[in-house]
Amino acid sequence: MTIRRTSRLLAMLILPLLAASAVYAQGAKHEAQLKTVRGVVVDKSDNPVPTGVVFLKNVRTNQVRSYIADNQGNYRFSGLDPNSDYELHAEKDGAKSQTRNVSSFDSRMDIVVNLKLAPKKS
Repeated sequence: MTIRRTSRLLAMLILPLLAASAVYAQGAKHEAQLKTVRGVVVDKSDNPVPTGVVFLKNVRTNQVRSYIADNQGNYRFSGLDPNSDYELHAEKDGAKSQTRNVSSFDSRMDIVVNLKLAPKKS
């Protein structure tokens, strides 16, 4: 095999690897730029509320996601568009928290919002 053929073969093997690694790096960079909103659902005495349902609404698209809090009241929404505004609230057994806003102007990528349930009004 000549040096020229060896060089071509090497180039044909290396170029696809370089392209694949560039695509992977771009995907990882994009993923790192996505926001996460997390927190704890609590009652009026600040005790964690297990299995409360947290609703997250994308204000731009009106898409609503929900999450059932774990046994310690923790919830988490990840992979959120940093250029969108969100509204979120929690509900459990007729009790509901205030609606809280997450602004696209908030530059934090990990936002903690605790949600306090208020008893159902009669």
